[in-house]
This record gives sequence, C-alpha cells and structure tokens, in this order.
Amino acid sequence: MENRAIEITAESNRRIKFRIIPGHFATNHSHVSSYIDMSGIKSRYMAARETAKELAGEIYGIIPVDTIICLEGTKMIGAFLAESLSEGFHGVNSGKDINVISPESGSNNQLILRDNMQELVRGKNVLLLVSSVSSGKSIRQAAECLAYYGGSLMGACAIFSDVDDVRGLTVHHVFGKNDIPAYASYTPAECPLCASGNKIDAIVNSFGYSKLI
Repeated sequence: MENRAIEITAESNRRIKFRIIPGHFATNHSHVSSYIDMSGIKSRYMAARETAKELAGEIYGIIPVDTIICLEGTKMIGAFLAESLSEGFHGVNSGKDINVISPESGSNNQLILRDNMQELVRGKNVLLLVSSVSSGKSIRQAAECLAYYGGSLMGACAIFSDVDDVRGLTVHHVFGKNDIPAYASYTPAECPLCASGNKIDAIVNSFGYSKLI
C-alpha cells in the first residue's frame, strides 16, 4: 500500500507537505478514495510552525479568538497558531493570551469538557482546529458541543478540507480539494468502491491507519 504514496506540497509554502495513498479507506463516518498522511505536519516542529503561519494569515484580523480547540492531534499546530495570532500587530487578537486545549472525545465523538476546563470555553470566542475535513460532520458535532458549553464557534481551520464551508461556517485550510483531484468522500451506503467490489485497504482515523488486507 505504501508504494502507492504520492507527496503533495502546498503551493503557498514549499515547507508544508504530506503524503497521500490512493485506495479505499474507511473512517468513522465515510469512505474515502485516498488516505492523507499528515503525521509529519502534526509532529514536526518546523512543519507545524509553517502550517500555523499559513492558517494565521487566513484569519488574521478577521476572527476574534479566545480559545483554540485542537482536535485530531493538532495541538502543536494550535500552539503556534495562538502565537502567530497574538504576536501580530494591530489585529483583533494582538497581545491576547489565547487558550489552547484538546478536549476529550466520547464514544460517539462528542467533545467532553471537565468542570475545570469549561471556563476556557464558556462565553469565549472559539476557533476549531482539525487535521482534515471530508463531510464536515466533525465540525457540526463540535459546534453542537461548544454551544452546550456556552462557547461561540467563530471559525474552523484545517490542514486539508474537501469543503469550503459547513453550515455557513468558513473552513480555512492550507490544502483544498483542488490540491488532491482524485480525492473523494462517500457515505458508506453510497460508496462506489464498495459497489464495484473493491475491498477496504485500511481503517483510518486521526492517529493513522490499520491495514485490513
């Protein structure tokens, strides 16, 4: 499977790159035609910092941010993003001490905030940071949970997004669907790969993949 890997580099910043592996993969709520390996971006200092700068450029001066909610292993990027937003001159977030947190996730993927963490969200302007967006379901779930805890979801950022907005909420991203033309996401019931008899290569989530064949 790995011998099919292709490296994709961001047009806006040659230091940001990831691998994609064409095939048939299953996530928690969809089937996708490519696995996007972002482990390097999420775990390497320089790649994470450069990604944060790109995302900060997308939202600087536009979105007020008190707290960044980091999902799918993006906390290092979130810390650099908070730094970039706070250190900018004349921006709405200049000089802010921005909170960066990674909530727990329940069995149904709902966010869980313990009592001592809720004050970092209640009444705050929240920015959601994820690694990738395919259907937008994770963002919709997060929005519902943040509303329950009294936070205001002001925007969403992703390394890769197959959609530009979710229910009117703009998804700011470094890589988009035009960067991976062959990428497609389907509901399990409507997956043409399943219909044509193609076996699933691996189960994937934000931690990586587990091969089935």
